[in-house]
Amino acid sequence: MSTTTETRAAVHSSFRIERHYEAPPSRVFFAFSDTASKRRWLVEGEGFEVFDHQADFRVGGHEISRFRFGEGPEIINETVYQDIVPDQRIIYSYRMAMGDEPMSASLTTIEFTPAEGGTLLVLTEQGAYLDGRDDGTGREEGTRGLLEILAKEVEG
Repeated sequence: MSTTTETRAAVHSSFRIERHYEAPPSRVFFAFSDTASKRRWLVEGEGFEVFDHQADFRVGGHEISRFRFGEGPEIINETVYQDIVPDQRIIYSYRMAMGDEPMSASLTTIEFTPAEGGTLLVLTEQGAYLDGRDDGTGREEGTRGLLEILAKEVEG
């Protein structure tokens, strides 16, 4: 009797991004904690179709986003908030999937520090990227892009 076993791999990677914003920590933190603000800079944008975005911003609370870019597959992002210190820190874990296929599981820490008349945001992500769908480089690039969009939300 012969059986075929599919090899499935997880690539572990981490990255750290520092970004200065010309806005106080309370304003930058608000952009993460307020559902309408976060939806604008995180899941909406030219070419995106948003199917769902709900957030319960509290320790133990869940956030879910379902969207697609262009004619691409549906992306699902499920987040659980692990720690929140207003205007200072957010820690969350999240899982991303393309349709029914898991892409990654990550732990993210975001720190907000007053600096140079604004805020120094430091984002550190540790991820397990699944079955060749990413190795962390695409996630880092996408996160950098989102942090640039966030600048328009908090500085505009």
